[in-house]
Amino acid sequence: MYLLGFDSGSSSIKASLIDIETGKCIASAYSPKQEMPIKAFKPGWAEQDPEMWWEHLKNALFEIFSKVSINKNEIKAIGISYQMHGLVIIDKFKNVLRPSIIWCDSRAVEIGNKAFNDIGKDKCLKSLLNSPGNFTASKLKWVKDNEPDIYNKIYKIMLPGDFIAMKLTGEINTTITGLSEGIFWDFEKNQISEEIIKYYDFNPDFIPEIVPVFSIQGKLTKEAAEELNLVAGIPVSYRAGDQPNNALSLNVLNPGEIAATAGTSGVIYGISDQIKFDPLSRVNTFAHVNHSGQIPRLGVLLCLNGTGILNSWIKRNIANGIDYDEINKLASTINEGSDGLFIYPFGNGAERMLENKNIGCLIKNINFNIHTNNHIYRAAQEGIVFALYYGLEIMKETGIEPSVIRAGHANMFLSPIFRSTFANLTGATIELYNTDGAQGAARGAGIGCGIYNNFEEAFKGLEKIMTIEPDKTKSQAIHEIYNQWKSEFNKILK
Repeated sequence: MYLLGFDSGSSSIKASLIDIETGKCIASAYSPKQEMPIKAFKPGWAEQDPEMWWEHLKNALFEIFSKVSINKNEIKAIGISYQMHGLVIIDKFKNVLRPSIIWCDSRAVEIGNKAFNDIGKDKCLKSLLNSPGNFTASKLKWVKDNEPDIYNKIYKIMLPGDFIAMKLTGEINTTITGLSEGIFWDFEKNQISEEIIKYYDFNPDFIPEIVPVFSIQGKLTKEAAEELNLVAGIPVSYRAGDQPNNALSLNVLNPGEIAATAGTSGVIYGISDQIKFDPLSRVNTFAHVNHSGQIPRLGVLLCLNGTGILNSWIKRNIANGIDYDEINKLASTINEGSDGLFIYPFGNGAERMLENKNIGCLIKNINFNIHTNNHIYRAAQEGIVFALYYGLEIMKETGIEPSVIRAGHANMFLSPIFRSTFANLTGATIELYNTDGAQGAARGAGIGCGIYNNFEEAFKGLEKIMTIEPDKTKSQAIHEIYNQWKSEFNKILK
C-alpha cells in the first residue's frame, strides 16, 4: 500500500510515492525540468497561473507511473504541500478569476504597512503575531482597490494548496495554519480575525470552511481521477504550507527543534510553545501543523527570498550553462571570503527581514585585477549564508537558539561550501535527511487518514544522509568575514 504526496512550489511541482509498510520513498518526479515561469508585469510583481500548477502536477504523477508499476487501488491517501502566502480567487463556478499573486510579489507592502499602523502595532502583534505586511490578506485588498470588477465576482479566496485540494476533491476548504500564514487568524481569540476582515472591509463569506490539517478533507472525484489516471475516492487527508510541511518532513514538531530549507527562497523555521513575535515583524510566527488552541505549537519563520534563485540566476547568466556541481567545484578553488567580494542576495522582491524593503541584489568590492567568475560563485553562496545568519540574529531575540538544524539533502545543501559555511557560522550541527516536501506531504496524509497512529510510526523510514559538525578552527575566521559583510550592509541600509 502507498501514500502519495504533492509539493506545489513556485519553481516546480514534485510528487512522491511512499511505501506504507517500510516508510521508504519508492519513486519521485517533478515537473517542469526547467523552472516554472513567474510573470512580473511590473517591478516587484510576481504571478502564476494556478492551472499551470495542475498541469505540472499531472506531469509529475505520470512520470512516477512511468518509473514504477503499481496497483492504483493501493494508493490509500494523498497529501499536499504548497507555496505559502499566495492568493487564488475563484467565482461560484470554481473558475480562477485572475492569476495567483504569489509569495514573492511585493505590490501589497504599503497596504500592509498602513494596516499595521492603523489597526495598531501592539494589537496586530498580540492577536495576529505579525504585521499584515505583504501577506495574503493585503494582496486581496490590492485586488479590491485595483481590480474591483474581478473582486466583485469573488466567491471564495484560497491559498495555493487550497486550490490544489479543490482540483482533487471538488471541495473548497482551508486550514488554521493556512489562515495564519495569510494573516487571517486571531491567536488571542482562536478564530478568524474580525479585525482584519473589518479593517479591509472583506466579505467574511470569502473565507472557506476550516478543516483540520490532519483529517479527511475530501475525496478524489471521478473527474480528477480520470485526469490523473487514479482511482476515485482516495482521501486527501493532509495539507500545509511548504515551510511547516518541510518541518514535518524532517520530524520537527516540538519546541526547540529547527528546520531549514534553501530552495528558491531560504528559510529557518523553529518551533515554539510560546506566543512570541518580533516587534518589527521581520521574522514571522504562524500556526504549525500540530498547533491547537490547547497545546500551542508555533513556527517562527525567517524567510530570505533570494536564495537558490540567486544561484540559478548566476548559472543562467554568468556560468554559461555549466551545472551546479561544476559551479561548486570552481567556487571551492577560491578562499573563504572570496578575496573581499561580497554579494547581498536581496533581488527577489521585498524582504520581510529588512522590514519589507526591496533593495535589490548588490555586488560589492569587485576588483577587475583579482576577481573572476569563480569568486562570484563562492561569494554568492557565502552571501546567502550571511543573509540567513543576519536573520537568525533577529530570530534569537524571540528565543530561537539553534544547536541542531535539520534539512533535506537538496538544493543549496548539496553544496559543500554552503553547508560548511552554514555550520561554521551558526555553530550548529547540520543534519541532512533523504526527504523532501512531497514525501512529508505523503507521510502527513498517512497520519491524517489514520494509517499511522502517531508521528513516530510515520517517520520510521526517514533516512539521515549526513551530519556536518561546525569546525571550531574556522569559526572565528568566518565570523570575522561575516562581520565585514554585515558592516558594509548596515551602511547600505542607512
